[in-house]
Amino acid sequence: MLPKEKIKEILDSYDKSKVTIATICSHSSLQIFHGAKQEGFKTIGIVKEEYKKFYESFPNACPDEFIVVKDYSDFPTEELIERNSVIVPHGSFVEYINKKLDDLEIPIFGNRGSLRYERNRHRMFKWMESSKLRIPKILKPEEIDRPVVVKFPGAKGGRGYLVVNSYDEFMEKVGPDVDCLIQEFIIGVRAYIHYFFSPFNTGIGYQTKNGTIEMLSIDRRRESNADEIYRTLSIGAKGPKTRMSFTVIGNDPIVLRESLLPRFMDMGAEISDTSFDLFGGLYGPFCIETVIADDLDIFAFEISARIVAGTNLYPSGSPYSVYYYDAPMSTGRRIAKEIRTGIRLKGLDKIIY
Repeated sequence: MLPKEKIKEILDSYDKSKVTIATICSHSSLQIFHGAKQEGFKTIGIVKEEYKKFYESFPNACPDEFIVVKDYSDFPTEELIERNSVIVPHGSFVEYINKKLDDLEIPIFGNRGSLRYERNRHRMFKWMESSKLRIPKILKPEEIDRPVVVKFPGAKGGRGYLVVNSYDEFMEKVGPDVDCLIQEFIIGVRAYIHYFFSPFNTGIGYQTKNGTIEMLSIDRRRESNADEIYRTLSIGAKGPKTRMSFTVIGNDPIVLRESLLPRFMDMGAEISDTSFDLFGGLYGPFCIETVIADDLDIFAFEISARIVAGTNLYPSGSPYSVYYYDAPMSTGRRIAKEIRTGIRLKGLDKIIY
């Protein structure tokens, strides 16, 4: 892992009056660029030539400048440093850059150490267990005695996940010596809670040991074909035999009953507090992915340690962000606002690594 002191050296060389916000043109980049523009930042999009025309078609979210690359793994580090850039990581960034992210010599908003925990689900579950969250049981192949979800490494939006019911079915569909996580399948309503942690106590948010968190919005995912499998079942025995899959194709907004919200806020605070013990803190946006069972038990099954695509539902704010801010506040804009606060308080190095 690149020493944080190296990133601080790069930040110290920046002209703070000309900081730019940059990211790969994918995932939640339209929202990130739009929010940065609202906060007065110049924006830079790293893009493949074939996608440039698409991003140019959105005047309010088009980056001010493009850097065209042949492959996203060939990251234009030097060009971005010349432009005083701070990278905002998102799911596609984590997937495309992968392990190179650990030693990428560019300032990244948040703590890149948190993305190592997201990338490795065994670390992630240690994090959730340390935070005393209720989680689905993790099984070994020979222990499978109920429906389980088999998950593979990386931020792939659920692509490749599958459900199996026995050891024999696991060996048939997955096989031995495959890097995967086997997780108990919990039936219930999925809710993905979008939080934001800030170390700058500005009087907004829910107090934690190291700062405050805000609950900015909530979504649920649309997964193909898990959300449509009932159509196949309704056809009956003569219908097509379809394997349940979990590739994310979109997101739906959701508002939870208010009596559940204090429990979710406590969960966010626990995840935040524990992150400081494990890897030095989780800064900026994060998401706890949960299932709410019919007895209102809440199971947490994943953490995304950066902005998630479900926040794209709320470019003008959400039913929750309106209770914090008078101005429309997306997660993308909230990121830019935090960077602006870091510059103003001379504390940019606190929220960037």
